[in-house]
Amino acid sequence: MGTNYYAVTPPAIPPCAHCGRYDPSVRLHIGKSSVGWCFSLHVIPERGIHDLNDWKAYLQQPHTTIEDEYGHEHTLDALLECITLRHRARSEPPTALWLSQNHAVLGPNGLVRHALGRYCIGHGEGTCDLLSGDFS
Repeated sequence: MGTNYYAVTPPAIPPCAHCGRYDPSVRLHIGKSSVGWCFSLHVIPERGIHDLNDWKAYLQQPHTTIEDEYGHEHTLDALLECITLRHRARSEPPTALWLSQNHAVLGPNGLVRHALGRYCIGHGEGTCDLLSGDFS
């Protein structure tokens, strides 16, 4: 199970009546929290967002709010805790086969993280991975 997080900036334009998508200048994907995994932090180089510090600056802009895919609003502190202080108690680590099949490696605090490659361009601050492309 996972939850996507978005940065929402005014004006609050409703989604497109035809396709249901939001204007990316209004609703920008921050990343995804998935149980047992490091946080998948969305990097968007064309917007100057390369890491968690860039996201912090972006999210501190006036009138920018953070919401999850269910429409619940979150504080920046709560989101940063979700990104950097993740953990999972495991009775035993995943097998090498599972890691290989899921393009994963063992991560900190009992988590798994994305293996570096085409989409995961780095392992970020705390318990987050830096992912590019569309993965929401």
